[in-house]
Amino acid sequence: MNDMTLLPAYGRDYTSRAKVLADWNDEKDFIIADISSPYDGKPVNKQQLAKGTRVQFRYARNLKTFVLAI
Repeated sequence: MNDMTLLPAYGRDYTSRAKVLADWNDEKDFIIADISSPYDGKPVNKQQLAKGTRVQFRYARNLKTFVLAI
């Protein structure tokens, strides 16, 4: 299973997990935050990730997190 941390893209921020999931399901972009990946800093959306990926979303000015298995 691949692990990946995602941050809101384009200056967006969220106050709740529900708002993060709403934008994720609407195929909005998030930024990959993984210094060991060649894709660090690149945008990605739900459609572009492979099944079996475990995503950690950071929100609320990167102070809160939750994990979602795709």
